[in-house]
Amino acid sequence: MSNEFHGEFRVRELVLGIEGLALLRHAVDGDETFLRERVAEMRRFVLDEEKLPDGGAQVSELDAAAGYASWSAVYDSLPSSYIEVEEPVVRTILDGLAPGTALDAACGTGRQTRELTARGHRVIGVDQSPHMIEKAREHTPGAEYRLGHLDALPLDDDSVDLAVCSLAMTHLPDVAPAVAELARVVRPGGRIVVTDMHPFVIALQGQCLFVHGAEELAFVRNHVHLAGHYLEAFGRAGLRVRGCHEPLFNGRLAPGGYEEFIAEAALAAWEGLPIVVVWDVEVPAR
Repeated sequence: MSNEFHGEFRVRELVLGIEGLALLRHAVDGDETFLRERVAEMRRFVLDEEKLPDGGAQVSELDAAAGYASWSAVYDSLPSSYIEVEEPVVRTILDGLAPGTALDAACGTGRQTRELTARGHRVIGVDQSPHMIEKAREHTPGAEYRLGHLDALPLDDDSVDLAVCSLAMTHLPDVAPAVAELARVVRPGGRIVVTDMHPFVIALQGQCLFVHGAEELAFVRNHVHLAGHYLEAFGRAGLRVRGCHEPLFNGRLAPGGYEEFIAEAALAAWEGLPIVVVWDVEVPAR
């Protein structure tokens, strides 16, 4: 377990940041009443005239192994706007592909393993967390599972027709080694689908918190990966980009979280922004 950061859940600062982002995006052409309400709310929070929920909890940074061991217990039960906007795009891509041997890289609890199996693929799920693989096996026992990391996949060269990697690259400081590994294991003519948290979201919001232990919050660090980083990695690996999709925020705020407490500001802050990026790339035929 890594505790590179250990501190307090700064709910007031987060709320003020969301209010400020809503102001920043609407200051020039926004409704005057809306703008006045944002300023008034910020003043009340700054002066402690209005109390905020959930303050004072401890927050720790966990490495991926420890973080997902903890997160796995509740991961499937958490509503996620990121998954809700990502899945229709990925499903459309998968629906156009013939069944074959597919890799679900960083499979987690097996969300994409289920989708691939339902489409007739023989699926190999790889994850570094035994706890996540255990959950995935419960959902899709017919798939094959292997322990492994994105930058050292336990598969032979040219051994799968398709690789999917969903919302996992954000935890890597550099996407290039993982992209190179995906390119290595996919046969010529095969496809790779990578989804990631949109760099806008990570640059603005930073970390995704989850409950860890009885009275503590935790996060596994997210890194900003710009489109240019991906394009450079794809180019080095000899991959061809077929499509890049950027689904927008769908209006769902995390239930019970601080953003629901300031829902008008939060919706205005995120409205119209992409929150996920979906890359559809191809391994050229030789």
